[in-house]
Amino acid sequence: QVQLVESGGGLVQPGGSLRLSCRASGFTFSSYTMNWYRQAPGKEREFVAVIRSVIGSTNYAASVKGRFTISRDNAKNTVYLQMNSLKPEDTAVYYCNARLASVSYWGQGTQVTVSS
Repeated sequence: QVQLVESGGGLVQPGGSLRLSCRASGFTFSSYTMNWYRQAPGKEREFVAVIRSVIGSTNYAASVKGRFTISRDNAKNTVYLQMNSLKPEDTAVYYCNARLASVSYWGQGTQVTVSS
């Protein structure tokens, strides 16, 4: 069935880097727009980055632009989030999302903690 399996989260020091992965199965991955969202304790879930199916254009939240890069490998059914120059305020649960028309799938979330 439909699955979005995330990996790559963990503990990293401020200024460090981390790469999140989300591998999809059970649907036509290459047709879907892929997003990353995050949610910190006590805060609403917020948009982080998007990469679209057609052309593969990307957009980022202002808070991460210039530091994070979203990419996808359709041959591997995987979307990535490369996170550089990490800050404590990046600490959150990061969620992978696949969207096409009225269909939306979510991953389980992976914890990213930025702390010294």
